[in-house]
Amino acid sequence: MSTRRIIISVVLALLAFLGMYTWNQRTGQWDWLAANSGLEIAGGVLRAVHGVGDTISSIWNRYIALIDVQEENDQLRREVASLSQALVASREDQAELERLRRLLRLDVPEDWNVAAARVLASRIGPNASLETLLLARGYLDGAAPGTAVASQDGLVGRVYKAGPGTSMVLLLSDVGSRVAVVAAQSRVQGILAGMGAGNPMEMFFVKQNAPLEEGELLLTSGLDAAYPKGIPVARVLSVKTGPSPTLEIAAEPLVQFTTLEEVLLYERPVGFFMPDAGDVYVHSSR
Repeated sequence: MSTRRIIISVVLALLAFLGMYTWNQRTGQWDWLAANSGLEIAGGVLRAVHGVGDTISSIWNRYIALIDVQEENDQLRREVASLSQALVASREDQAELERLRRLLRLDVPEDWNVAAARVLASRIGPNASLETLLLARGYLDGAAPGTAVASQDGLVGRVYKAGPGTSMVLLLSDVGSRVAVVAAQSRVQGILAGMGAGNPMEMFFVKQNAPLEEGELLLTSGLDAAYPKGIPVARVLSVKTGPSPTLEIAAEPLVQFTTLEEVLLYERPVGFFMPDAGDVYVHSSR
């Protein structure tokens, strides 16, 4: 661009500025336009800032509210867990009460004292060689060796060993267990022997012509002086004839030994004959 054109452009710009300045001095339009434009720009910026602030404040308030809700939910969860535990404990207490009521309804032989005992564990001994229960009673509180043990369903066994506060019960199912029994209907007598866990018991010394039938209930006869008379023991599963002069009889115990939680101890009357409870008989075939 030539120098002349530059000078002309500067002069024209100066004249235009002077003209607009003079016009603004008379009318004030440029001031009004600038002021309004600035206000609009400032208002827009402020509205944006306030909008961001409101958004952040809303998010923060929601966050605080969520924290409160989370704390309330955690508290409710803890209360629900506590109530659930209390409900389980209440149901367990109710079940225990029902079991103890059934135990108390058992008939107690004359002159025999009865004491309840809690089951602590099962199958105690080296390599669990014996079918046993551990009770929370010892010889100081009614669980002397030889004491008969029963549940609401029937005979469990007898105390095999006893300490001051705990005792070991030899179960009917153990191979060393022997019980003198009598059939409830036919009155056939014999010796019921344990054959090990999971196996039916066997009844010995019953003659071939004995009127014993399947399904008969076997009771303690009391002839061995180890158990009171009349306690249910087992139910006959099968009666078979064999080459020997005696019947082959299988029976099933009435008690589910694995589910026992409480039992009754039958304490013998004073002066009553007590067999040696430490003897464990060796099973022999017919």
